Amino acid sequence: MLRSLYRASPSCAPIRVHPTRIQKQSLQAATTTCLVEGRQHQRRYAGIHAISNPTLAGIEKRWEGMPPQEQADLWMALRDRMKTDWHEMTLQEKKAAYWIAFGPHGPRALPPPGEGRQIFWYTMLGVGVSAVIFVIIRQFARPPPKTMNAQYQALTNEYLKNQKTEPITGVSSEGYVGKGMIQSKPTKGPLPGEDEE
Repeated sequence: MLRSLYRASPSCAPIRVHPTRIQKQSLQAATTTCLVEGRQHQRRYAGIHAISNPTLAGIEKRWEGMPPQEQADLWMALRDRMKTDWHEMTLQEKKAAYWIAFGPHGPRALPPPGEGRQIFWYTMLGVGVSAVIFVIIRQFARPPPKTMNAQYQALTNEYLKNQKTEPITGVSSEGYVGKGMIQSKPTKGPLPGEDEE
């Protein structure tokens, strides 16, 4: 049963049983395998050498102007260096990795100076053009319809009362105190029907 436990457990997991002689040998083999795998992992990234300082010097100023392929190559090289022990990385590599990952470039770039002022003036220009177009349209528009005066709307109220329209809550109801159809300011002059006679 204990042999099956060794096979079922991960190769590096500690087992808390009192092993027999054969089990001790299996445990030593598993421990040796874990150590060898760890060393191989370290060797795989130990072959990656440090990136030269001239390549990383002034990366903050050069990054935006670099071709995309060169940016990708540099980032991949830094990524591979970051997979090793960080104590082995140079200060320049750490700074460059941080700046590439979190620096103010691309979508995190700072707005250019004067951008707020430019947005304000373009907005004011748009509002001004809209106001000019509004005034021009109002100058050449037709006069309001003849029904848009208080006298005509008062006559509409009288007509609705005579016809007993909406007798429960409307103009023709008992004790109605609202304005009814009157919504325009009173105008001087004859009613629309009177000027035609």
